[in-house]
Amino acid sequence: MVTSLSPFVAPVQPRASTGIAGLDSVLGGGLPRGHLYLLEGSPGAGKTTLGLQFLLEARALGERGLYVTLSETADELRIVAGSHGWSLDGVEVFELVTEEGLSPSAEQSILYPSEVELGETTRGVMAAVERLNPSRVVFDSLSEMRLLAQDPLRYRRQILALKHFFAARDCTVLLLDDMTSSGGDLQLHSIAHGVLGLTQVSGAYGPVRRHLRILKMRGVKYRGGEHDVHLDTGGIEVFPRLIASEHRADFELVSVSTGNAAFDAVLGGGLTRGSNTLFIGPSGVGKTTSAMSCVVAALQRGENASYYLFDEGIGTLLQRCEALNLPIRHYIDSGQLQVFPLDPAEVSPGRFSNMVREAVQEGGARTIVIDSLNAYLQAMPGAQFLLLQMHELLAFLNQQGIVTMLVLGQHGIIGDVRSDLDLSYLSDSIVLFRFFESQGQLLKAVSVVKSRTHRHELTIREFRLGDGGVEVGPALTDFQGVLAGVPSYSGGISLLGATSLEMA
Repeated sequence: MVTSLSPFVAPVQPRASTGIAGLDSVLGGGLPRGHLYLLEGSPGAGKTTLGLQFLLEARALGERGLYVTLSETADELRIVAGSHGWSLDGVEVFELVTEEGLSPSAEQSILYPSEVELGETTRGVMAAVERLNPSRVVFDSLSEMRLLAQDPLRYRRQILALKHFFAARDCTVLLLDDMTSSGGDLQLHSIAHGVLGLTQVSGAYGPVRRHLRILKMRGVKYRGGEHDVHLDTGGIEVFPRLIASEHRADFELVSVSTGNAAFDAVLGGGLTRGSNTLFIGPSGVGKTTSAMSCVVAALQRGENASYYLFDEGIGTLLQRCEALNLPIRHYIDSGQLQVFPLDPAEVSPGRFSNMVREAVQEGGARTIVIDSLNAYLQAMPGAQFLLLQMHELLAFLNQQGIVTMLVLGQHGIIGDVRSDLDLSYLSDSIVLFRFFESQGQLLKAVSVVKSRTHRHELTIREFRLGDGGVEVGPALTDFQGVLAGVPSYSGGISLLGATSLEMA
């Protein structure tokens, strides 16, 4: 007789929210309660701030929290909290090293100081926990315990004793470690139920970049990899690494108009939902205005849109759009269009990806523009990471049915034009803009060189920015060498604003 085995269902573990939404998301709901966790990072990485947020969340939930400090005074902790606009009222702060403990009369002369002081420290922590009965404890920091123990075996035994003591009282504990021990100390990794690592990197220019990584978490399916962290007034924000496969949605694969019939024809029918289009060309050729014209068409259809502006200020963008009769100010005022002027030196890639995700999932944006990728590249430590992050972001947007436009500037004006990076393989469609010379005038041309969604035109058309926005002329069949910048002309095809008599 064969009996069928029922699928294993993991027991649901009660979770303790960390008070940081992004970190809770990385952990799949927070830290499992009743365990001891290690939070390690170099000085200045944000450990104290994270520990305070952990206890403030306990206070908000009506729980009791205890902050045990060996390295900072209670006044210093209150100053840190005050810098974020927080009050520690309702959070117990227990100082193990007081002014009396540092006095000459407290020094030992017969017994080894480490033996006496380590035992007194451990007993002091236990006494405070028994007296206050907290549900959450933050212990800051283990470097002091390590120095008192001096011997690795005694240090490990003391930590194990604290672990069993806290577990018996169902405490959720964060042990902070500043990693100042020489050669690294991995003893606690085997003892702790989970290990969280905070790192910070100082570049040659710009702010310190902070990251969080879950190094270990027993019995929890967490989001691995490196997650960007932002530390500012108000506390720590964690931006979970974007995984496109977690955000699939059903949508109708249809084409939408760019707002210009001739431009739609060049594209083979317009822009397709669930695809991205790369506008590529030299500076000043009209990439941004073309993208904004497509955005205005989406706004006029009643859609929401988000425009991420890395290269210029919003005032310059508004002035340009008004000169070309592109009415975006009204849509910005109504909230239908959100324009985000961003400083690439200040915005990390993970933070940017989360901004875009929130605009789509919470703000209802159906059209997204990133202008430009050149400036966004400066936010990355290398092009390899940019491509990986951009791949996930574009995959996410495509799976959400978003019309995405990317702007990429090229070096040079005519002739040999180059790019900082190659995003052609990530793009579903590529619209190529070029300058060319004719009759002593600097003209512009547009063509589509790739489309995964449409059977596009293979022609090269004249392109210009007029009072009504984007204008696209007929195919430049009488020109040879337009993409090279200096074409030869033979024939009678009129250019935009010209007659065939004028061209002859």
